[in-house]
Order: sequence, then C-alpha cells, then structure tokens
Amino acid sequence: MRIHLTSVFVDDQEKALRFYTDVLGFVKKTEVPVGDARWLTVVSPEDPDGTELLLEPAGHPAVQPYRDALVRDGIPITAFAVDDVRAEWERLRGLGVRFTQNPVEMGTVTTAVLDDTCGNLIQLVHQA
Repeated sequence: MRIHLTSVFVDDQEKALRFYTDVLGFVKKTEVPVGDARWLTVVSPEDPDGTELLLEPAGHPAVQPYRDALVRDGIPITAFAVDDVRAEWERLRGLGVRFTQNPVEMGTVTTAVLDDTCGNLIQLVHQA
C-alpha cells in the first residue's frame, strides 16, 4: 500500500495553482471540470508519477473552522520534503513567501513553515 493522492483545501483554485507551480515548483498533472470547480492536481517534477496533491475547493462548512484553528495554533496541514530547508527558505523568501517558522534544526531534522496564501501552513522538512 502507498499514498496515491492527498489534498489541501484552497480558497481559490487558480491562485493555488499559480502558487504551487510558479512558486513552489510543482507541475500540474490533472485538470478536470467538476461542476463549478475542477479536479486539479499537482505533482513533484522529480516524481511525475508519484503522489498527487489535490488542490481541493474549501467550500465545505467544516473546512474554514478547521483551517483557522490549525493556522491559529501554527500547525501545518502537510509537509513537503526538500533537500535543503535553509536553501529553499532563502529561495522562497526571495519570491515573497511568508514564513511563520524560520528554519529550525532538531537533531537530524530541519523544518520551516510557510503560508501558502490559500489558507494553509505548509512545513518544509529535511531529515539527514
């Protein structure tokens, strides 16, 4: 068994697609109209057949209170692996990305947390 698909709820799918592709560097994999929204996924360019991230509309009434509570408490909705957290932090800050946690080393793990501009906190992580 392996993870095929995971999702993040986003306020605006087009804005999320721009952020996740143009800023974070993912590539669009799937875009299928579904009513007023789209089945819209991105993947890592390093693993185009790997786990897909669904940019899911945040319209369900339970989503906003859930995301608000996570953001208020500083809890990331998910984590993305990177080769060098500090280098990615510097690159993304240069692109105007807001971080809620600068790089922190905890033994063999380094993390940082960013605001995805779509209602979520995302953790960057590298384990040596």
